[in-house]
Amino acid sequence: MIGIIGAMDLEIEALEALLTDKKTEKYAGITFSSGVLFGQKTVLAVCGIGKVFAAMCTQAMILKYAPAAIINIGVAGTLTEKLDVGDIALAESLVCHDMDTTALGDVRGLISGLGLVNIPTDETLTDCLYGSCRAEGAKVLRGVIASGDRFVASKEEKEEIGRSFNAIACEMEGQAIGQVCFSNGVPFAVMRSVSDSLTGGAMDYERFKYMAAERTAHAVKRLMIRLNG
Repeated sequence: MIGIIGAMDLEIEALEALLTDKKTEKYAGITFSSGVLFGQKTVLAVCGIGKVFAAMCTQAMILKYAPAAIINIGVAGTLTEKLDVGDIALAESLVCHDMDTTALGDVRGLISGLGLVNIPTDETLTDCLYGSCRAEGAKVLRGVIASGDRFVASKEEKEEIGRSFNAIACEMEGQAIGQVCFSNGVPFAVMRSVSDSLTGGAMDYERFKYMAAERTAHAVKRLMIRLNG
């Protein structure tokens, strides 16, 4: 079984509509929809905004459904001029940009219980997602994605986070999902549609969210077909 966690209702709804043999359950306060998606047993959930909700959803999904892998989808802000509106940021690792115990002598972003700053994604799953996104004609950039419980809007802060962690995009859930998966030994990947440009330009959000959901659904379809193959 593959688990998919979305940061947007719209993205999960688009995939949920394609589930066959669908079953909906509530567990630990989270609604999970399971069934078959493009030939793969799949469970879907919307985690809510922020790292705590993301971690809760991920752990609940692992305990209830024991997925073989988890994919996190959603939107992100770019931290690099190499990504623009509608492009895809694909994580090779995740960092927590607002985790800071430097006053104790640690490096910024260190997850002390793990002894890591960067939580690595699963290489095989990430390679499959990269190929699936490219097959959809999307521009994809692989690299570090930074997460934090803060909406990062200013160009100055984006540049600072990008420089500090060599990160290409930032959002609010991916690292928490990755940390829970890593701690449980569950392979994971994070794929985010970029909603802005580094210089501040942004597509009309109402139009963008539908484009992002459609692109994500097509990429997931191609991924499932690859996994079945």
